Amino acid sequence: MNFLGISGLEQSVPFKQERWPGLEPREYRISQGHDSAAALVVNGEVIAAAAQERFSRKKHCADFPIDAIQFCLREAGLSIEDVDEIAHGFDYSPFLQLYSLDPESSRLYESVLSKEALVRQVHRSFPDFREDRIQPVAHHLAHAASAAFTSGWNECLVVVNDAMGEVQSLTVFQFRDGVFKKLREISANDSIGILYSLVTLHLGFDFNSDEYKIMGLAPYGDAAHFRGFFEKTVELRPDGSIRIPLLRLNRSREERENYLASRAYLDEHLVARRAPDAEIIQEHQDVAAALQECLDRVVLHVCGHFGKQTGMRRASLAGGVALNCTANGKLIDSGIFDEVYIQPAAGDDGTALGAALYRASLAEEVHNQRMPVPLLGPAYATPCIENAIKKYAGRLAVTTFDSLDETCNEAAKLIAEGRVIAWYRGRMEYGPRALGNRSILADPGHPAMRDRINAMVKMREAFRPFAPACSVEQAHAWFEVAAGTQMPYMITVVDVRPEHRAALPAITHVNGSARLQTVSQKDNSDFHRLLGAVGRATGREMVLNTSFNVKGQPIVNTPEEAIETFLGTGIEYLFLENCLVARRNS
Repeated sequence: MNFLGISGLEQSVPFKQERWPGLEPREYRISQGHDSAAALVVNGEVIAAAAQERFSRKKHCADFPIDAIQFCLREAGLSIEDVDEIAHGFDYSPFLQLYSLDPESSRLYESVLSKEALVRQVHRSFPDFREDRIQPVAHHLAHAASAAFTSGWNECLVVVNDAMGEVQSLTVFQFRDGVFKKLREISANDSIGILYSLVTLHLGFDFNSDEYKIMGLAPYGDAAHFRGFFEKTVELRPDGSIRIPLLRLNRSREERENYLASRAYLDEHLVARRAPDAEIIQEHQDVAAALQECLDRVVLHVCGHFGKQTGMRRASLAGGVALNCTANGKLIDSGIFDEVYIQPAAGDDGTALGAALYRASLAEEVHNQRMPVPLLGPAYATPCIENAIKKYAGRLAVTTFDSLDETCNEAAKLIAEGRVIAWYRGRMEYGPRALGNRSILADPGHPAMRDRINAMVKMREAFRPFAPACSVEQAHAWFEVAAGTQMPYMITVVDVRPEHRAALPAITHVNGSARLQTVSQKDNSDFHRLLGAVGRATGREMVLNTSFNVKGQPIVNTPEEAIETFLGTGIEYLFLENCLVARRNS
């Protein structure tokens, strides 16, 4: 059977813009249903998955994912008539009565949240698709399925932690033999994800978008200065739940929609709001540090309680909060579990995958195996690359190599010389991380490399670290991990070994940590081959790896986008499969 999963709520932001005109643009992100995506499961196997933003070029796009759907179908050689079900990663139907209490909520339900709204969107593109084959899946159940059914485990604790599902923020499941038993559900009124996002907004960044920046800022601060505030704000309860009275201050519809009372409380009791273009000062760093410490404490509290209650020694995580690499590292180091798996597309784009897997599991068709590196997006054949190069022929100098080994040797030589290259190869990654197929690469040993890349292409805040990609064979030599440790998704923070920190300035954060990605022959053979060539050239099978995009744009998808981004930035060389692209006369 063929199950097509989708995510996103297309009308969520337009509804808010109509109902609350004139808000600051960042405030419209205080809404549901961003990061639309599509994923296709055929006979229990994940065949393709991609976020709509990679096609629309609108970051965090919530549009109905028609382009991502069409890609998935093409990849499998299917038409929409071959799809048995379309599964959507939200199900608001149990809350219809709640939304019927007033006309405004009723209108929101009808135009944005209902199955009928979803059906209208499906029928806009696929008018003959049967309504009874469109199946909503509860948001946290979709997240849970995305983690459990890609873990490779028959049983584990599943923790879903995000800002908000339909009405909940955190759900703990016991997963065994394909069945989910709900152990605890925490309301969105006590959402650690929403609190983290509100403080992110308070510090001048974007709600439901820039939380990772707070994670990067935190190591510069002293958590002790605001520890008392967050300990009072977030109550850890004996039953493994949490309570956040600050989020319960919002009484009116206006306050609840935009968390006005909560934000006023932060104004009065935390620090003054920072404007997005204002200087980041020490107290902002201290707030970030205390907030991150609070999140770490919550994750350990919840996981520790239910790990002890169930006796389970394995845990699978999903939800937007599971993208917090620092909290993930703390959980792994805690020893609460013997093994921890974080689904790499843990945000809402991952619910497309989870919805499809969950519906496939009901048909007893899921093959539960550990997700490899999620290279599930489009790849482009040689003619596409040649056509893209022809379009810009007057501006490019192109060298074609006969083999991957020649390509890797040339790329390694350039990296060893201190050049910044873009590496575009094979299928695009699913999820927010560039894992070696749509990447900007450089030598992590150059002291000025972080500032150079920020200036030439990323144009991002100087405090944010870059991540290393290292061969699995060498990772333990440079980082505080055991030999053979597999961390293929760039989703966990580890410590750089103290004796190597000075030699790896471009990827070592101020606290000595790094967001490590290990690469094996099995994970990504081409990228692993490149790291081997880099090792022969530099003595380290390691590169600085950051996503191939500029600030505010999604990661590049097509060869043409790769060339446009290359030409519009200071990236020095671009590798498109076995073609080396440079600027003419450079």
